[in-house]
Amino acid sequence: MWEEKLKIYDQLVAKCHRFKRKGKTVPYTSANGYMFSLLNKNGEIGIRFSKEVQEKYIKEFNSSIYRSHNAVMKGYVLIPDDMLHDLDNVANYLNEGYDYVMDLEPK
Repeated sequence: MWEEKLKIYDQLVAKCHRFKRKGKTVPYTSANGYMFSLLNKNGEIGIRFSKEVQEKYIKEFNSSIYRSHNAVMKGYVLIPDDMLHDLDNVANYLNEGYDYVMDLEPK
């Protein structure tokens, strides 16, 4: 199952040309010193947004906050599996997460 989700995550990131996937055992994307997406050990994808957008998307996606290794990931939204059938749509959200961290003060 995790390997299948890794393939989906790689396909998702490949649709976005401004950044690349990083991490061997914990795949993620980062820019400007901040991670903005992650594939956890449970095969769940999370994307980071501002607090206001996070709350909006949790409702809109009928989802929840995102956890990785039993830690709540600040600003992240769990991307439901049913959304992964339209990676072009999810890529728009991933690009939005990239834009969000690029607007933050660099680390």
